[in-house]
Amino acid sequence: MLTEAEILELDTLLKERDIDILRNKLNDETTEQNPNFKLLQKAIKEQKYEEVNGQIDLVSGYRGAGLEGSSRSGKTWSGVDIIIWLCLFYETNGCTINIYRQTYNEFKTTLYDDFKRRLDDFGLPNKFHDAEEVKTFKIGKSKIYFIGDGKHGGGCDYAFFNEVMFIKKSVFDQVKMRCRKFWWADYNPSFTDHWFFDNALGRPDVAFLRTTFHDNKFISPQERHEITITEPWKPGSYIVKDNVIMCYNKDTKKVEEISKTNQPPPHPTNITNGTADEDYWKIYGLGLRGAMKGLIFPHVFWIDSFPEDKAPIYPNDFGFTTDPNTLVRYAEDEHNIWIEPLSYEPIETPPALAELLISLGIDKTKDIIPCDSADKYTGENKGTVEMVRGLKNEGFVRAYKISKTKSVMFWLTSMKKKKIHIVKNHLYKQALKEQQNYKMKEIAGLQINQPIDKWNHIWDAARYGHIAHNSQGVTVFAITPEESRKLNY
Repeated sequence: MLTEAEILELDTLLKERDIDILRNKLNDETTEQNPNFKLLQKAIKEQKYEEVNGQIDLVSGYRGAGLEGSSRSGKTWSGVDIIIWLCLFYETNGCTINIYRQTYNEFKTTLYDDFKRRLDDFGLPNKFHDAEEVKTFKIGKSKIYFIGDGKHGGGCDYAFFNEVMFIKKSVFDQVKMRCRKFWWADYNPSFTDHWFFDNALGRPDVAFLRTTFHDNKFISPQERHEITITEPWKPGSYIVKDNVIMCYNKDTKKVEEISKTNQPPPHPTNITNGTADEDYWKIYGLGLRGAMKGLIFPHVFWIDSFPEDKAPIYPNDFGFTTDPNTLVRYAEDEHNIWIEPLSYEPIETPPALAELLISLGIDKTKDIIPCDSADKYTGENKGTVEMVRGLKNEGFVRAYKISKTKSVMFWLTSMKKKKIHIVKNHLYKQALKEQQNYKMKEIAGLQINQPIDKWNHIWDAARYGHIAHNSQGVTVFAITPEESRKLNY
């Protein structure tokens, strides 16, 4: 029989053994690690620096990495482990690591707990057990800082952007310039359009990896269950190819992208139990980019050309410097709306806008041009009154300021009652971004009955067309009473 002291000594030895095994796994490329950890470790190790023009510079390898994926895919956990690996094995003389989130308080409900658990696992000093707030701590000779609330922090060797979708681009840009060696960012792809996609992931010196919860061998059964109960379709009845969900179309006899009319069979239990959530499953189950709930026009039909048998009007939403001037070809009937984007760039003067209208073959005396009537910009001939007056001076006599006697939501709700068709032309990218990002405002996570004032330029122009089509006694803004009488409106 072992004595109590011997049992305690044995427990200590076993714990030390487990810590050694775990530490060795961090530095052993042959062990099974999460794909996110493997990517970060490989990218850091393969950086090559040389002296260029008297300065040490990176000449090959990645400067940063983006980790995109579903919930519980191990992105953040791998980030914590990489920090521990850096401090224990790679930067033995010490380094500085900054970790960023949208606000500092968010660390207390996320990374505080992750570090508390992981520092114990690796047998490291752990101040997260006793302190209510930890803004900085040390692993070996290295210092780690938590930075939020839009602050940039000082220079660092490594930077970790946790949930980068909610961090401002200005913060990212400032940190990236001050980061001496390597940065990485993780995120759930809860947006279809984001500055990080365009400004970071498109660079050749930024590594990228998409993972799902299936890549995490250590996910708990409960965590896995909470994700899988949101799956809306029968498992195995669809595939994900090139980031697109596809299934067998009974009508065409082909495997095609899912749509409102082409859906996989429903999940046999999740639908019945009321747990299925298509948006949540796409983002947090499959790790695909997609807008969250609250899209105002979630379903539209993309068409190749504007119907020739429809008489269009040409509603216009003014944009002068940063916002685009958005002109669309518009028509509707009892059940349908047709929209064709024609312009999506700032136009500052009436002559420039008139030149565009002429180039598109819009008739000066016959075609109706309903225009924005919100005078957000005035002076320097940059206001809706000045623009409409200028169009009339250019000869477009049927241009007029739309009358907004009812709310934006009234007209959006009215539009949603019809089937919306959008022409897929050279402005498809801009139209798709607006369709996938124009959504309702949220306050404390709850949607309110008001749209965000963003990603709405094409939709605003279309709304003016809808108002014009459905308003009785439409009047045209007139320069003078005499001109108004000549127009016979």
